[in-house]
Amino acid sequence: MSGALLLVSSLVLLVLAYAFYGRWVAGKFGIDDSIVTPAHRLKDDVDYVPAPAPVLLGHHFASIAGAAPIIGPISAAVFGWIPVLLWLLLGGIFFGAMHDFAALFVSVRNDGRSMGEVIKKHVGSKGSILFLLFTWFALALVIAAFSIIVAKTFVTVPAAASSSVMFIGLAIVFGLALNRFRLSLAVSTVVGVALLFLMIWLGQVFPLQTSESIWLYILILYVYVASVAPVWLLLQPRDYLNSFLLYLLLIAGFIGMLSYNPELKFPAFTAFKADSLGYLFPMLFVTVACGAISGFHALVASGTTAKQLNRESDAQPVAFGGMLIETLLGILALLTAVMLTSDVYTADLAAKGPVGVFAAGMASALSSIPGLNMNQDVLVGLVSLIVSAFALTSLDTATRLGRFAFQELAEFFPERARKPFKNSHVATAMTILPAAVLMFSGQWKAIWPVFGSANQLLASIALLSVTVWYFHNFGKKPLFIIIPMVTMFLVTCFALTNMIESNLASQSYLLASLSGILLLLALFLAWEAGSILLNKTSQHHEL
Repeated sequence: MSGALLLVSSLVLLVLAYAFYGRWVAGKFGIDDSIVTPAHRLKDDVDYVPAPAPVLLGHHFASIAGAAPIIGPISAAVFGWIPVLLWLLLGGIFFGAMHDFAALFVSVRNDGRSMGEVIKKHVGSKGSILFLLFTWFALALVIAAFSIIVAKTFVTVPAAASSSVMFIGLAIVFGLALNRFRLSLAVSTVVGVALLFLMIWLGQVFPLQTSESIWLYILILYVYVASVAPVWLLLQPRDYLNSFLLYLLLIAGFIGMLSYNPELKFPAFTAFKADSLGYLFPMLFVTVACGAISGFHALVASGTTAKQLNRESDAQPVAFGGMLIETLLGILALLTAVMLTSDVYTADLAAKGPVGVFAAGMASALSSIPGLNMNQDVLVGLVSLIVSAFALTSLDTATRLGRFAFQELAEFFPERARKPFKNSHVATAMTILPAAVLMFSGQWKAIWPVFGSANQLLASIALLSVTVWYFHNFGKKPLFIIIPMVTMFLVTCFALTNMIESNLASQSYLLASLSGILLLLALFLAWEAGSILLNKTSQHHEL
């Protein structure tokens, strides 16, 4: 089959889904621009800062994209390209995009508070504690997984390391230019993007080389600072500028794939069981992860994005549209894997990892664009740099979200212990500590499947809280939310159960314990929220 035809067909379907299903979902939630958003009403210039839709889309998209929509589809390709493509499209449209929009909107209608606060209001304190504990554990996994991805990329591509360090300095200057010196967004963007590409070239000239463990220590220090700094100073401007890199990669990659037009050499379907992952159900769904649906997106939407939404109608392009763009990235990543033969794919995946497979495939596609006369190694380095840049944005956002979750959890501590643990520095340190233990555990390959399962289960729990909120406000059972919620809950409970067994068999007791804790928290929370929902339903019928 033609790779170009598959890509164009997928894009058309995603655009139609945004225009029609996205508008339908927005109507179901009652978008109203006359309602003042928390970004304006609670503005504090630290966390609550209204942002123009393009800036917020850049920040949100950069935060949710990371490396997961690249790693997931490429790893899941062992089942064949048809199952992965179908789940990317169906999951991305009817599960992921709706989930992201719902999480953002519900948070905006609750003062930009996290899903934990929404659960506290509509389910109760016990449910809120369980959700915040689950969130905090899941974010520790995110921080560990993405720290290792970034550190490994920096070691493999030293130019990406030096460029990324320079990007951080540029972001601070850009944030000051916009928020303190009140320079025009258009002018600042042109200058900022130009400097961004200059720093890519400087990274090639002045690469930074050191060991993976040193990079992990540096990343721990960086995410600590990023978590406590005002959002306008670092996260928002860095994500906005970095989004142009990913937009460039998506556009150039799309054009390159059309020009290259690879034939899909990989089997459409291989088997229901893959040696590296296990059975297609449930492992396909938790391995593809963020390209279809991701609970991490709900944390981003309700943790940082909701505090910056300028008006309610911006939620559709920012959240619904942002997820569909990520799905398109996942499809591009899938193509870089399935244009290889089975033998080459297996060898490259073992030697280079998913990011290496993606970088090599994208470099081949980009080199086919007429007039783009660049060395293949340079193109591979450029793609690797972009991937690491977005893994880094997910990493610092995850740390900030972990800090939020811990601070909200501290509300339930005894009064004497509450104040110190609500401190942003203490909460950040408490979030980074378990992640650091996982980082240096040396169990990278085992961390990723647990991350995927926790991530998908978190999405199901977020949808559970949205369902309770929706019923509380509209008195209806929203099947378009309930069906994805139940599906992902069952899938990920099966996956976590499998991981407990496999980690115990391989004597990975830390990850087996973590999988068990996540599963128990999820089951308790589902029971608590389900009971509340059933009680509300019976009360509603009685009335």
